[in-house]
Order: sequence, then C-alpha cells, then structure tokens
Amino acid sequence: MVRLSTDDLSIGYGEELIVKNLNIQIPDRKVTAIIGSNGCGKSTLLKAMTRIIAHHSGSALLDGKEISKENTKILARKMAILPQTPEAAAGLTVAELVSYGRFPYQKGMGRLTAKDLEVIEWACEVTGTSAYKYRPVDSLSGGQRQRVWIAMALAQETEIIFLDEPTTYLDMAHQLEVLELLQMLNREQGRTIIMVLHDLNQAARFADYMIAMKSGKLVNAGTPEDIMTPGTLRDVFQIDAVIGRDPNTYKPMCMTYNLIKGEKKHEEIIRPAYARTGSAY
Repeated sequence: MVRLSTDDLSIGYGEELIVKNLNIQIPDRKVTAIIGSNGCGKSTLLKAMTRIIAHHSGSALLDGKEISKENTKILARKMAILPQTPEAAAGLTVAELVSYGRFPYQKGMGRLTAKDLEVIEWACEVTGTSAYKYRPVDSLSGGQRQRVWIAMALAQETEIIFLDEPTTYLDMAHQLEVLELLQMLNREQGRTIIMVLHDLNQAARFADYMIAMKSGKLVNAGTPEDIMTPGTLRDVFQIDAVIGRDPNTYKPMCMTYNLIKGEKKHEEIIRPAYARTGSAY
C-alpha cells in the first residue's frame, strides 16, 4: 500500500533545480531509507515533501491530495519531521520540548490537556527519556538529545515520521540505539519511517525499502537486495563495491570499495562475506 508519493516533482532554490521530475512511491508502514551522494537532493526532497520549502512543479501527494494545499494543523497530525541539526532554546527541559509535539492539537490559549500530558508521558517512556525529562535538553549527550527529538515527533501522534540524517554526529553505539528505536516504532506501532542516511550498511540493515538518488534524479528503488548491488552503487557513488552479507542480519552490506576513476571498465562482482572461511552468500 502507498499513501505517500511524488508526481514529476521538481524542487530548487531560485532558478537552480536540485530535484528534477522525480517520481517515487513510499511504502506505507515500512522503513524507507534514501541514499545518495552529498548534494544529490535527499534533504531537499524531505523538506519539500513536508512543506518546509516550496517546490517548482509537479506534486507531492498524501492519500491522493497535494501536500502543498493541505491545512497546516491537519498535515501536522499526519506527518512529523526531525531536521538534520535540530536546536532547542537554551534551558528548555525535555518535557517542555516534547510538549511542542502537541501543538497541532491545541486550541484557544494552548494549554496542555490531560490527554496532552498522557501522550507526552507515553512518548518519553517509549523513547527511554523519562528519567531525564526535567533536565535541560542542552545538558544531555548527543544520543539522549536525539531520543528527545524523536519523542517530540512521537508526541505529534503522526503515522508518518521523516528524519534527515538522524545518526549524524553520534558515535556507533548511539547510532544503533536511535536506529533500533525507529525500527521498533515501525514494527510495534506501524509508523511509516522515511529517513536520509549516509551509511549504506545501516540503510540496508534497517530499511525495508531504499531509494537511491543522483543529481536530483531517481537511480533505483526497491528492497536492500535491489539497491545494494555493484551496478547501483557504481552509478550513484562512482565506487567499485564488493557486496556481501551481514553475518548477523543476512542483509546485503558493502564489504569494501574503491573509487572508479576515468573510463575504467568494470565487471560487476558479488562476493560472499567471509569468502576465506567458505561462508555462503
């Protein structure tokens, strides 16, 4: 099932088009990872689909309706976005930041209702941030702060969550914590997760569906097995990649790679992970 899609979507800044006539479909209730080199339009796409920036032509659609024409509060009840480098006001506590996720539901003076407080408490609990909800956000570690921002997105009670490089600046352990949390939200609560990731192996490990972009255009889309191939990675990143299998998850992973220079001819190779031990691909 597809609820979210684009139809010949073109996005740019001024006269320069960054994304050109893009047609994609986002599977509902799945984790989708968008990959591509720097400047290919990944973040620009997320911003246009969540109406942070306007698009030049074409359309982004949710349930068959143009996102650009949707009522702001109604849209905010359907989708949330976590930007690449979110910042909170100095001294703002965790609970206060998470409460901002209730804005789409507030009326009149904007006071929090019993329902709002219940949702805030739930969002903190499910993200593991309850223990420090009265601490200032700027006193937390990078991994803790990222969990708090995800809690705020959850407090919006949206079915769709966009995240722009949610693991940026985090160490390896905190990266896994965040990605496992997002995977849990998808599997246990049916949230549709769309995220931009730079790490190909993380994308293949946690995504059900991948979208590969280059120069603002779609190169390929499909399962990790469809995308993590020498041919696609050559087209998108200009690398000569050797693809194996993650021994823990059996998902495809990039074992090693070299830059492709000039007009070097390339023969696609898929080698087994741990070939020396005789492990099967």
